[in-house]
Amino acid sequence: MKFDYFKFILPQRSEFFGSSILKPIIPIRIALAESSLQYDALIDSGADFSIFHEEIGRALGIDIEAGRRLHFGGVQKAEAAVAYLHEINLIVGGWNYKTIAGFSNDISEKSYGILGQRGFFDIFVVKFDLGKEEIELSPRQR
Repeated sequence: MKFDYFKFILPQRSEFFGSSILKPIIPIRIALAESSLQYDALIDSGADFSIFHEEIGRALGIDIEAGRRLHFGGVQKAEAAVAYLHEINLIVGGWNYKTIAGFSNDISEKSYGILGQRGFFDIFVVKFDLGKEEIELSPRQR
């Protein structure tokens, strides 16, 4: 399955970026039982695991603090960041997979979800092609 890079138009042309910045952001659906919601997420090969703001989990009916507690660093807004791991269904295109993702109040509520090594790259083979401005996903053979 192929996705186009998301193109952010800059308010002012940049010598370095030109008139826009491309980001590997794709639409996903996160589901739990009968609840689901559409959400945009950044494919981040440097992220250790997939993580979403806790409000996304609460909207699905997840008791966030009942999950397995995990300390993390890198993208958090606080020094001692905490996420709670929960099993969810991740729906990308027509593919629906059970996976584990973190939910945290220590990331910006205005940020995109993050699709990382555990919870995304262990499910999909990901090919970034910036020149073609596309991302190609294929299910990993298990």
